Amino acid sequence: MVRVKSIRVQRLEETIKEELSQLLHQKIKDPRIGFVTITDVDLSPDLRRAVIFITIMGDDEEKEKTMAGLKSALGFLRGELDQRLKLKCSPALEFNLDRSIDKGLRIASLLKEIDRE
Repeated sequence: MVRVKSIRVQRLEETIKEELSQLLHQKIKDPRIGFVTITDVDLSPDLRRAVIFITIMGDDEEKEKTMAGLKSALGFLRGELDQRLKLKCSPALEFNLDRSIDKGLRIASLLKEIDRE
């Protein structure tokens, strides 16, 4: 079943994406956190949970370090979102790696390989 999101939820997802992007690039000084791009935000219907999809530049070790840094910053990020967005209840945040770029690059390399043959 496909869930249709209201305009309000879509706007809130976009706002959360923008605010978190600013926070990650301007306020978080953890040296473990590398170059992170937020690709999508998925809010639960009750607005209590937000899954943040991210891409991280670097190898697997850098990705692990960045994920650990982000995990340790969850409380700070949630508090900042709460202050900035003035929600009754700020959503619990969960970071997930968005592997769609990796998959796209893999498909592109396979297609090139097929063309060469």
